[in-house]
Amino acid sequence: MLQEAIDLQQSAVSGLVAELGTKKKEVTFKAPTGSGKTYMMADLMNRVLAKNQNVIFLVSSLSKGDLAQQNYDKFEEYKEKGNFSILDPYLINTQIAGEERLYVPTDHNVYVLPRDLYKKGGRLMQGAMVAFLDHLRWEENKIIFLIKDECHIATKNLDNLSNQYFSKIINFSATPVLDRGQHPDVEIKKEDAENVKLIKTIEWGPKTENLKDAIGKFESIKEDYRNLLGVNPCLIIQISNKDKADEEVKNTILPVLNETDLKWMLIVDEDKLCETNDSFKAKKLPVSKWKDYAKNNTSAIDVIIFKMVISEGWDIPRACMLFQIRDSQSKQLDEQVSGRVRRNPRLLDFETLDERAQELAMTAWVWGIAPEEQKKVHRVKLCGNSTEITDNMKVKTTRLKELTDKEDFNLVEFLAGQEIPPVHKSIFEISRQLKRTNNQVRDLVYEYATDFLRWWEVAEFVTEISKENDKYRCDYEKSMEICDSEVSFPMSTHYTDNGHYVNITDWIWKRFDGAEKFSFDSEAERDWADILKDLSQKSFMPLIVGKVKGDKGVVQTTLIKGEMTESKIEEKEIYLWGKNYLCNSTIKFEYYLNGIHSSFPDFIMKDCFGRIHIFEVKSINVSSGFLFDSEDYKAKIEELKRCYKQASLITDQIFYLPIVKDDIWHITQFYKGDERTLTKEQLFNFVKNNYNFSRDKILSE
Repeated sequence: MLQEAIDLQQSAVSGLVAELGTKKKEVTFKAPTGSGKTYMMADLMNRVLAKNQNVIFLVSSLSKGDLAQQNYDKFEEYKEKGNFSILDPYLINTQIAGEERLYVPTDHNVYVLPRDLYKKGGRLMQGAMVAFLDHLRWEENKIIFLIKDECHIATKNLDNLSNQYFSKIINFSATPVLDRGQHPDVEIKKEDAENVKLIKTIEWGPKTENLKDAIGKFESIKEDYRNLLGVNPCLIIQISNKDKADEEVKNTILPVLNETDLKWMLIVDEDKLCETNDSFKAKKLPVSKWKDYAKNNTSAIDVIIFKMVISEGWDIPRACMLFQIRDSQSKQLDEQVSGRVRRNPRLLDFETLDERAQELAMTAWVWGIAPEEQKKVHRVKLCGNSTEITDNMKVKTTRLKELTDKEDFNLVEFLAGQEIPPVHKSIFEISRQLKRTNNQVRDLVYEYATDFLRWWEVAEFVTEISKENDKYRCDYEKSMEICDSEVSFPMSTHYTDNGHYVNITDWIWKRFDGAEKFSFDSEAERDWADILKDLSQKSFMPLIVGKVKGDKGVVQTTLIKGEMTESKIEEKEIYLWGKNYLCNSTIKFEYYLNGIHSSFPDFIMKDCFGRIHIFEVKSINVSSGFLFDSEDYKAKIEELKRCYKQASLITDQIFYLPIVKDDIWHITQFYKGDERTLTKEQLFNFVKNNYNFSRDKILSE
């Protein structure tokens, strides 16, 4: 799992903990489906319980499906793995005899409540819930926090108990209802979750395509999905809920599927109405068993047909395509359904995949009603012959080596040199230390601990190993290395329209819709794009790629504008540049700040001398939204400087940190391991004339 993803989740949980420390009674957390909502819920509860063991959590699972059982199973799994060892969950069971009284033990700290228990007429609402809460609140003096999972679903019966029993209410949902006051206090935005590879990016199928087109696309990626990801992919088809459903299955879906060899399964609310052409037959089994059979990564089922039975609370990471036959007329339902195909099927080991596998794992295809905000997403592709651009725009990226790659490091010798403590740590303390450390140290510990004795040998010194790891990773002269292969821009990508527009005709990107207006994430990015646009001497001639005579008479391939003679080209400087859009980008540089992070620079430019310029734009204006005076922000800037300085030395590329304050740009340049502050005019002179500042004259002379 990428460190950036871990950081995003932990930051969100820290934000929730901070909100719970205020006077607010109700706190809302918004996060897209697939971003690890259950994991963050468990982390939140574990952190609160670590500070106050008098707190009791009720987790109300509001969806109609098996969300309660799923949440309980996850909580138990996290506890057993040592992730959140304080949790002591209990699932209140509805499977009791007709006259039997519902009994709930009171010695747990997390209670998971299935929806059927507290809906109107439910067992828990027939006196048992009030008796249970009375005992906790008044006899044991417990503080009760209510977590409403999928809070967009109304729950009047629980709400009526709020004032009397619940000290805090924490709403979790991908689609909270603003009309009910569920305004997000903490939010993970879709683009942030996409950028750290928590969820897939959606490619929307054209409205002109039908189910046959979707199945054709599915069959075209199926083998790659199996071979590159080790996962059997799945296409899910959403049908109507009522009378239309049978007609859609009989007349629209099955005639197309019957022309293929694909295995399909129809999952509906009643188990006797579920159907499949697979050997799996479970007519007498509940719907949950059908769903369990279909969800496994190696399941033989290729296509799942469903109504609304899997709109919430069903994890099926292998699902990568959605075809909507019905129009739900509900933004929330569409969001919940599309979330089924956005989970990363290789989240935990994503960093081990090659570039093609990562791209495949992070793409979902949807045919249906695109949400309103999707209209703000613009797809872009490389101009002209894209392979010529990628062949000419090669970037060397860097990574940080593992502690085990350090020449003079030997774990056995390191452990032998540690002083044995007079009192051994408990297994619970070791578990907490392992949880706090980063992935690389945990992997090192688990790799060494081949038996119980070796586990105690290494686990005792997790903190010392972490310090040694931090020390090595932060020494970029020793730990930084160039990645094995050079990379370039992806053939196609997308960006979200955030305003801050610039019209650009002479860079590497072209919008799919043909428009020339591009949006940038901030005012600073927009202004820097304008600067690079001026620097590249914009031309209204069409962009082509060809061979021209370069510096010192060497023939090089570069970007030229129109058909010009070499003499004309010598009078006009030509540049290849573009925004490094995050989606599908492999242009990144690793640095260490309490864990491995990746810097994805904002812009990349190749000048007419063949040099690569890399820009990471920052702003310290109040309107930028960044707290430049914060210690975290300062630490990040300083670490980026150290990273770029070493990267400039070993890659022979030129790195920049342009920071705008008010209307003035302060440009830090890293060139061959040297750091220099430039004005905008000095930057232009350097790029256009190939200056070497150490000698203050043109290199070509």
